[in-house]
Amino acid sequence: MGVVEAIRGMFSFLSSRSQGEERIAQYVIREHHRGRPLAKILQDHYVTNRCTPEQIRRLLDRPDVVHAVGDDDVADAKAHVAS
Repeated sequence: MGVVEAIRGMFSFLSSRSQGEERIAQYVIREHHRGRPLAKILQDHYVTNRCTPEQIRRLLDRPDVVHAVGDDDVADAKAHVAS
């Protein structure tokens, strides 16, 4: 292992997301592309069983999700996420 890889590995936690968060984001994006409304997707058991409201808010801040779903839908969903 080189020095660069060692340093990158030591600080990877700063920029990496969990695999679970990645899977949820991919699921939301995929289902939205299939034509489902974001509000319905966020009510799916797949999402609610794996995410707290805080995690859902964080998910809705991800640039890839915002880009795929749209600013207006994300803003509406954020307003309805329980505290």
